[in-house]
Amino acid sequence: MADLGKIIENVKKYDNNVDEKLVTAIFDSLKLVHENLDAMLVGCTDDSELATVKKNFLMKKLGMDDSPELDAAIKEVCTQVKEDRQKQRVTFYYLLAKKFGKESVYA
Repeated sequence: MADLGKIIENVKKYDNNVDEKLVTAIFDSLKLVHENLDAMLVGCTDDSELATVKKNFLMKKLGMDDSPELDAAIKEVCTQVKEDRQKQRVTFYYLLAKKFGKESVYA
């Protein structure tokens, strides 16, 4: 099971002014994911995983239209978190939500 405090610390590596309410909301929305270590992580080298992030998070959850911009943003976040061997899904989603200014989805 994931620890919210550790995830907030992970997000702080990428955002000095972390929005803890947003992290908590994303964390809470992924409760079932926290029971499976593999599901808690994003594999940036797995094209099907990245397609799932695009479809299920960016398009369904954040309500965005399919576009090359979404793929570019996912690749950008992969580059941003490349030093983390295990890329936390909550951190990944947080960075994407912030990038697109979609924090209000979790308000």
